[in-house]
Amino acid sequence: MKLSGNTILITGGTSGIGLGFAEEFSKRNNKVIICGRREDRLNDIKKKNNSIETIVCDVSISEQRESLVKEVIENFPDVNILINNAGIQLLSDLININLERLHLEVETNFTAPIHFTSLFVQHLKNKKDPAVINISSGLAFVPLSAVSIYCATKAAIHSITMSLRYQLKDTNIKVFEIIPPSVDTELGKERRTGKNQTHGGIPISEFINESMQAIENDKFEAAIDGAENLYQKREAMFSVMNR
Repeated sequence: MKLSGNTILITGGTSGIGLGFAEEFSKRNNKVIICGRREDRLNDIKKKNNSIETIVCDVSISEQRESLVKEVIENFPDVNILINNAGIQLLSDLININLERLHLEVETNFTAPIHFTSLFVQHLKNKKDPAVINISSGLAFVPLSAVSIYCATKAAIHSITMSLRYQLKDTNIKVFEIIPPSVDTELGKERRTGKNQTHGGIPISEFINESMQAIENDKFEAAIDGAENLYQKREAMFSVMNR
């Protein structure tokens, strides 16, 4: 896939992986639109990089998703790439489940990407070099029980991406899945004892560099860095179970 001359919508673009992609694609002569819940963050990003367009949107709310897509298509009709990146990672107690938190995590991580894709597909079919890029996780393949709902939503994103790729096989829309390892972002910061405590994992710049190479080379399922090990274990188990 070509990495310049595109118009790209990135959900969850105010920090971490989403902002990293936004800055990198912007450097490569693409029109970039990001959305996020925090208007102050969006304003700061716009001041630092006026080539990035910003729109306030809480992707967990269906009406706001629909409004965002309508606004993007009307104001940026050349949009040809959707990056479903927005996500949250909450501690989950499966014995005493909190339904409000469950609904929020599932709506943000799983329902929103499906809904956004559905809203965009007919538009993308008429564009040059269109693509949908879903961000899953190495934890989709080997879950961490403390954040079990997050892991389950990312496993669902992997499954949905496979099905979407198949359903769009007779169109010109490319469907990518980028599978991050642990990346040093704000993900899960609400459960950290210190607000400035880092997440750990590889630097965002390293993750973005490897992801861009995968996208450029049309690697439609790209497990980045340490996620490759988790991904490969899944492959081995799949073979055993389907002999």
